Amino acid sequence: MVQQDVQEVSQLVQALNAAAGGKKQAGKKSFTCKKTTFPIAGSDGISVDSWRFRDWDYKRDDLPTYARGLFTTRNRQNQPEIAVRGYDKFFNTDEVNATQWRNIENNTKGPYELSVKENGCIIFISGLEDGTLLVCSKHSTGARADVTVSHSLAGEGWVKRHVESVGKTVKGLAQELRAMNATAVGELCDDRFEEHVLAYPEEAAGLYLHGINFNLPEFMTLSGPEVHKFADEWGFKKAEYILKDNVSDVKSFLEQCAETGSWDGRDTEGFVIRCKTREGGGPYRDWFFKYKFEEPYLMYRQWREATKAIISGKPPKYRKHIAITEEYLKYARHQLQQNPNLGRLYNQNHGIIAMRNGFLRDRGLKGSEIIALELEKGDAAPPVAQDVVIVPIASIGCGKTTVALGLVNLFGWGHVQNDNIQGQKNRPKRFADALVNNLMERKVVIADRNNHMKRERHQIISDVRRSIPEARFIALHYVHEPKADMLDEIRLVTQQRVLERGDNHQTIRAASKRPDEIIGIMEGFLHRFEGADAERHPDCEFDEVIDLDVSASSRENLEKIVSVLRTSYPKLLDGKSPTSADLDNAVTQAMSDYTVEMKHDLSFGGGQKKAGKPTQANNFSPPDPDYLARRVDYFNISVPTYEITSLLSSLFPPSTPPELSKLYKHLLNSRRIQPSFHITLIHRASSKDEPKLWSHYLNLYTSALQQQIDTSGHFTNHTPTLGPARIRIERLVWDARIMTFVVRILPREAATQRPGAVPGNVDDATPWPCANEIAHITVGTVAPEVKPKESNDLLKRWLEEGATPENGIYEVEIPTVKVVEGQVGEVMRR
Repeated sequence: MVQQDVQEVSQLVQALNAAAGGKKQAGKKSFTCKKTTFPIAGSDGISVDSWRFRDWDYKRDDLPTYARGLFTTRNRQNQPEIAVRGYDKFFNTDEVNATQWRNIENNTKGPYELSVKENGCIIFISGLEDGTLLVCSKHSTGARADVTVSHSLAGEGWVKRHVESVGKTVKGLAQELRAMNATAVGELCDDRFEEHVLAYPEEAAGLYLHGINFNLPEFMTLSGPEVHKFADEWGFKKAEYILKDNVSDVKSFLEQCAETGSWDGRDTEGFVIRCKTREGGGPYRDWFFKYKFEEPYLMYRQWREATKAIISGKPPKYRKHIAITEEYLKYARHQLQQNPNLGRLYNQNHGIIAMRNGFLRDRGLKGSEIIALELEKGDAAPPVAQDVVIVPIASIGCGKTTVALGLVNLFGWGHVQNDNIQGQKNRPKRFADALVNNLMERKVVIADRNNHMKRERHQIISDVRRSIPEARFIALHYVHEPKADMLDEIRLVTQQRVLERGDNHQTIRAASKRPDEIIGIMEGFLHRFEGADAERHPDCEFDEVIDLDVSASSRENLEKIVSVLRTSYPKLLDGKSPTSADLDNAVTQAMSDYTVEMKHDLSFGGGQKKAGKPTQANNFSPPDPDYLARRVDYFNISVPTYEITSLLSSLFPPSTPPELSKLYKHLLNSRRIQPSFHITLIHRASSKDEPKLWSHYLNLYTSALQQQIDTSGHFTNHTPTLGPARIRIERLVWDARIMTFVVRILPREAATQRPGAVPGNVDDATPWPCANEIAHITVGTVAPEVKPKESNDLLKRWLEEGATPENGIYEVEIPTVKVVEGQVGEVMRR
């Protein structure tokens, strides 16, 4: 067997110690490594050191090793040696350049072993010099104070059971692995110890052996048949695999399995593919990549998180599998009511699979069959393709603008810097208006300010949704918490970045201020920083929260963002899959081309323009009034969200009969209640039927635009308010598909009539005139395919037939006079 070279291992340990002990230098591309020492119980005083890189560091090309799970020790001669060696970090298809299918085809050779990706926790097994068996999880071994039974101790118990089942001993296993200079790698799958997403009944529980690696700096591993032979000899369970001869067969097989997320009648998370690769015509070496299935694994995960939400009394959040998830949650609520103790156990990760399997038995379907039916019926939410606002959550010096400009360089998205919004008056609202204006031309815009406090995130979301109710929000969360553990390093990194940048920053002029002034300003931001909490308002409104490392380079954070967006929002990327070189160039361009145009003090005392290259945000030339008028989609009266949601809640108390509250509860639990509310006055689609009314509102709009011209001749707001309105809400009407309020637009009070109004004109003979036969506020629809405009059809039936059990229409009259104030405005086409 291949033995360790003391000099090679010594060089490796020296490099690891240097990475673990050195201070990270801000602005320099470097890696860090965490070292943890564990004494080994029952040994002759042996201890092992665990070495752990950050996940994103494995994408670098200069690490001393790519082992994910590495433990070293010293032998009796005080020589360093590798005690445990995990696999080299492997990546999903298309996650890195090497796993692009074109590179897999060009650089690898078979046979290709496709092993089922077991859904448990990884366990490493090896032998120490004194005959002690060493069992580790990915980065630790032995007992832990924070859990009753650690993963490594649970794994150790299973090792003992397996080897004794074939009449052998753990000492014999330790000696065998020591002689082989090898680490056995298995997956601990035991739902009684810890449930994951996929089920392992009692008879299937145990350690699934799926690899044997040599304890060497470079990655060398045994083949599938050799691993199975070892598993049989020592009583372990075996991870199944199949063989394919060429990449074409591999890809075809994986894509076929991905349609249902199963293989051989069993749900699975995906496959690990083992083969050999080479670079630039060099020798072939062992290499792995993985192919993860989205479904039904992600559906099961969604059910789990939604169940935990309702146990905690929070509204569940889900974007896919809407109909079947509603059915599942109905079943889960019933089970939780029947067994009050179930919720506590569920939050401890027990009973998750039993709950899911009980529902599937009731439905008489497997998860893979549900996915197949959904594909056949097209029962899925449409992918997000526009109206997305990316919201950084950061402090000064995190690199948010560099990352933002990197995204702009890659995808041509909009970019609005808060510091380019001049003056203090209504600044947050004007910032949101600038975001809305960008979304007229682009599918994504980046809201470039710190947004480090919850009230700032709430303001962006609320103000943007007044103009674009269906807008979606993605957070780029630069993690600062726990502050006690993280702020020291964050201070070191961000202060060095800001001081080195000098005056090329819009709020801090480091070359013009004393260092203590700068640090004082930065400390204020750190003190006020409120991290993202996706379970609470307003951060629960984000579709996605992407956690980023303040200490990482902008290049590393940009790559993580692109990876998440490519998986979750592929339509936003227009089919682009940036290469490593593309990412490098995007960041280089962002850093070299960026020049501050507008200087600001944080007191908003004004600033002077600096000659130089204009920034991306200010290259946006303002449209003329005729162009903007052509972009209007409809005119409306927006009303405060809290007025509508509080009224809804009062109409459906807990005592409401289930047949009446069914749709309301569905809308509430599936987040199908509109995020903002309005009365449509006239839609562009009605302009041919109501040309006079459409022209009337267009004239009001262009007149309001003229009043928004600033000193430079630009419009300060492309979506101005046309005036106030008073609305009386009279009754709520709904059926099985849609829910809507019937409203009356009240006459204007004399003080609110427009100056110069002529009695008898279309704009003054009536209150704000409405093209719809019945003015209404749509509350929500049962599913994405049911459009809000169906409120007109419902109200027409209601007017003709009334509300009866036979026609399935329900109504509730508002018990008191409910009058709310609204604002008349416009929503633009995108």
